Amino acid sequence: MIENLPGYVSIIFILTTFLTVGIFLYAVKRGDFNSTAAKVLSFLLPFWLIFQASLAFSGFYLKTDSLPPRTPFFAVLPASLLIITLFIFARKKFISRLPIKILTILHVIRIPVELVLLWLFQAGQIPQLMTFEGRNFDLLSGLTAPLIYWLAFSGGKTKRRLLIVWNLFALGLLINIVVNAFLSFPFSFQQFAFDQPNRAVLYFPFVWLPSIVVPIVLFAHLASLWQLFSKDSIKTL
Repeated sequence: MIENLPGYVSIIFILTTFLTVGIFLYAVKRGDFNSTAAKVLSFLLPFWLIFQASLAFSGFYLKTDSLPPRTPFFAVLPASLLIITLFIFARKKFISRLPIKILTILHVIRIPVELVLLWLFQAGQIPQLMTFEGRNFDLLSGLTAPLIYWLAFSGGKTKRRLLIVWNLFALGLLINIVVNAFLSFPFSFQQFAFDQPNRAVLYFPFVWLPSIVVPIVLFAHLASLWQLFSKDSIKTL
């Protein structure tokens, strides 16, 4: 845990993480819960939450001079490999059946995430460039998600083009902050924020940001775009 950090910051982030996982698992259930991928994810996500929390509590991620660097290798890489695996082996039976409505509204969780990042900056745990006062404009994705949800799915017909444009825009904002956050880690590849690096994600519960929350948000965009560019009908309900 981070010392001298107001307790409400951790509580809000824990609740945000649970909300993110809950919305995603609801989408999985509404898609095809009987698929192998759905069953695996239903088990894997709770396990991954507990596993990452255990590593953070043990101080595992605080050793920043190890090779390979622990946060990218043990938190980010496994989640990335899982996303790749799903797209290779479960595109038709799982990804194409996820309800795009739920995948769209899921992005409202980016609003509390951005507030938490601001508080972490004020506590000296991340650089300003990772907040909406710096280079991070991801708040726009969270704020526009309800509007896009209403515009895209009202009137009985899904606005495919609007969803494509918005998902690409929001995905670009996500990639922007991920790159800046990655290059602000206090590791050998650090390029930014040497005076106040990105240290918050080395601690519980904020380790869930790169290992749980960001991968789910990324997957929601990629799964939505896969459906939108596919010739098959879009799964909305």
